[in-house]
Amino acid sequence: MQNLEQEYDKILNIKTSGRDDTLSDLTNFPYEATPYLVLERLLECNYISKKDLLIDFGCGKGRVDFFFSSNTKCKSIGIEFSKILYDRAIKNKESSNLNRVEFINTDAKDYQIPDDSTRFYFFNPFSIDVLKIILKRINESYKKTKREILLFFYYPSKQYIELLNEEKGYILKDKISTMDLFLLNDIRENILVYEKK
Repeated sequence: MQNLEQEYDKILNIKTSGRDDTLSDLTNFPYEATPYLVLERLLECNYISKKDLLIDFGCGKGRVDFFFSSNTKCKSIGIEFSKILYDRAIKNKESSNLNRVEFINTDAKDYQIPDDSTRFYFFNPFSIDVLKIILKRINESYKKTKREILLFFYYPSKQYIELLNEEKGYILKDKISTMDLFLLNDIRENILVYEKK
């Protein structure tokens, strides 16, 4: 699997591997890139296309953004709290030459959801309290502009799942298993797809 990680980074001309918990705390969780095998699995489901605007919360060095922008031609905006990781994402953007990728260095709680955004990606980037604020902002944007909205949660925590199942206006559309991609038999190893209704 390590070879695939390096191979994709080389193809995209970026550096996204490694873990970073420099600024992690009880609200903002450590950076760890989604494995490319998982991103391939999500890509195969055809939930993201050229017409979509993907918002990647806790984007880190930008792997999700570069992968989907390169493979689907969608526009992608990565939201990153850490200035260090944001700077690395900008450096990756410069080397990748992908012009449909944008990065914003801000606290997710302060980010205003664009009314043309249609896809949202989460790999447990922050606490449940922050997720509540994000869902509220998505709801507000949806009220202004009705559209198909899908939220992707990779390796979701129990707290995330409980909140999503209680939150009005969100239904579980799909559960994409990724257990077969790894040796450990981990029940959290999946992508949950929620649709805004």
